Amino acid sequence: MTGPELVRTGFRDECARLVEVLRDLTENDLDRPTDCRPWDVRGLLGHVRTGVGRLADMLAAPAPPHAEVDAAGYFGAAKFTPPVDAARIDGGRREGRQLSAAALADDVDRVWRATLHAVDTQPAGRVVRTRHGDAMTVVEFLRTRVVEVGVHGLDLAAALDRPPWLTPAAATVVADLLTGGRPVPPGLGWDRLTLVRKATGRAPLTPAERATADAAGFRWLSFAP
Repeated sequence: MTGPELVRTGFRDECARLVEVLRDLTENDLDRPTDCRPWDVRGLLGHVRTGVGRLADMLAAPAPPHAEVDAAGYFGAAKFTPPVDAARIDGGRREGRQLSAAALADDVDRVWRATLHAVDTQPAGRVVRTRHGDAMTVVEFLRTRVVEVGVHGLDLAAALDRPPWLTPAAATVVADLLTGGRPVPPGLGWDRLTLVRKATGRAPLTPAERATADAAGFRWLSFAP
């Protein structure tokens, strides 16, 4: 699996790229629908902003004695019960309503930098507890943040009619998590962007592709919508 430094780089690069995109959005852009229904761009960005900033608060809490899950385990289908899913959707909407196009970029920029600063002040093996109750190392939880920002960046790009902006380091981190660190079978012919889109449901899979990916041991993570 990709190491701590690449995970950190993936988070930094993907967040910084998102902020660049946000700097020229209009209020009308924020009202566009997304494929992450029922969120519009505003609500999805509210969800992303909350996710980016979550780790700073987790680091302020007492550390659990040991880690219990890794990043792949965090994205378990059992977590997304109807009450959890409803709370997540409502949270994104509430956060989104507080965001204006003019202030959005500065706010997200502040939040991700504060998160990375909090991470950098902790020892490498620091353990945190997630809102789902999982005990994880900081590196593994930061890996999930790269997934969230990177994959939802694909959703935002589609909603805004822009080319995907997934950064190389983030693409490597997400692809490595999806494949379990294994190489993509040559028969699939996927680059990292295609892998991420297909393995997260952002592009359709043919039955033959699904069978090849299953045989290769790909991980089908659950992170709805």
